[in-house]
Amino acid sequence: MASYRLPGNFVRGLCMEIQGKVVLITGASEGIGAACAAEFSRQGAQLSLLARREDLLRRVGGDKAVITPGDVTQEADRRRAVEATLHRYGRIDILINNAGVGLYAPSWKAPFDSVRRMYEVNFFAALGMIQLVVPHMRQQRTGMIVNVSSIAGKVTLPWLTLYSASKHALSSLTQGLRMELKRDGIHVMLVCPGYVSTRFQQNILVGQVPGSVQSSKRFRITPEECAAAIADGVERQKRTVLTPRTGWLFVLLARLFPKWVDSTLEQMYWRGEQA
Repeated sequence: MASYRLPGNFVRGLCMEIQGKVVLITGASEGIGAACAAEFSRQGAQLSLLARREDLLRRVGGDKAVITPGDVTQEADRRRAVEATLHRYGRIDILINNAGVGLYAPSWKAPFDSVRRMYEVNFFAALGMIQLVVPHMRQQRTGMIVNVSSIAGKVTLPWLTLYSASKHALSSLTQGLRMELKRDGIHVMLVCPGYVSTRFQQNILVGQVPGSVQSSKRFRITPEECAAAIADGVERQKRTVLTPRTGWLFVLLARLFPKWVDSTLEQMYWRGEQA
């Protein structure tokens, strides 16, 4: 049987070259954000970093990156980051909405102020960055938006019900945004990490980390592994990056056998509550 190859220019048209691209990353001072900064810098990108801790940002970005100390939930700080990026580089090619925070508390008694704060970080901040950046990308007729959700944005975890809800909202936004912006030459990618070895557990807004979380540590990945998967997804212009890849099996099981997965997660939840 004869073999066929796609033309090289066609293949290149389906990929994005990271070298020389301007990348704006939120939540860039530690964890996945800091690892993304290192990975994209290694591949020749020009960085703009937004987070609250200026000292950590400078440690991550060095002398070359645009540094914007600020709270991503505040419109003024988001606007400062975008304007500083455009002032330095004249464009924004990739936006990585990475900032996020967790909350461990039953949905029926979680403090409302904490829930609102979590949604401000996990959803509304990302939407605010998108609304600032997209007009510039539309003028360029090219660009990429990367929204870092979670495996909990695919399958609700009962020990993280409200966090899961916020990440489901971000996942749904990503899907709709992809259809809205495709004809403007803007690609939109969803990232759904599983358990990543970061300070996520220490930075939660309220609650205690249940024992049920310990079981997920068997499949943990490093921030560097997550960042490498994100960079690969950007290059290949994937729709969704789920890392580690074994997470796809979890998602598939939840779709094919929802009652069994619900029952399993419920048992894990109550074992964690009693631990």
